[in-house]
Amino acid sequence: MAPSWPWGKAPTDREAVVIGPMTRRHVPELLAIETRVFPRPWTSNLYYSELAQPSSRIYLVATRAGEVVGYIGCMLVIDEGHITTVAVAPEWHRRGIATRLLHAVVSAAIDRGAKSLTLEVRMTNNGAQELYHAFGFVPVGIRKNYYPEVNEDGLVMWASDIDKPEYRERIDALLTKVEATGVERRDVAASDG
Repeated sequence: MAPSWPWGKAPTDREAVVIGPMTRRHVPELLAIETRVFPRPWTSNLYYSELAQPSSRIYLVATRAGEVVGYIGCMLVIDEGHITTVAVAPEWHRRGIATRLLHAVVSAAIDRGAKSLTLEVRMTNNGAQELYHAFGFVPVGIRKNYYPEVNEDGLVMWASDIDKPEYRERIDALLTKVEATGVERRDVAASDG
């Protein structure tokens, strides 16, 4: 008997994961993930506000059979990008979705002139830190009690020189490792509203 999945249908490998632009219609679905993975989830109004700033924001979703399974956001300021959020539904962990999302948002940021990226991550989130290290992020500082809802410090990480060809080769190699599981990639600059 197949396991009962409390968050919708059970994951299968029959349909491809599609990385594409986040739209307002995705927000209710991604909030369902948000409330499961973050102790202090963002609100729908915050996402709508972010999506209303397309010249300085990049927000993408990963969908499978039309269902949101992950998402990522990046804020651009001059030639720097700040990864604002990354989440994958727990039942979709360890399938390369976060790698695909990070590759897509970093590539889009580079295409829009970013030369460096930053983010914060919980000190105890070793899995995320490993992923960010693979993408060239290095620790540069600590923000004390950055995550007050769990009483935890935030590790500040930066990736520099992301506009160099060597960096693009690095992240493309990471994507190649996970592509065997069937990702399709839409033009991340496109938007259907």
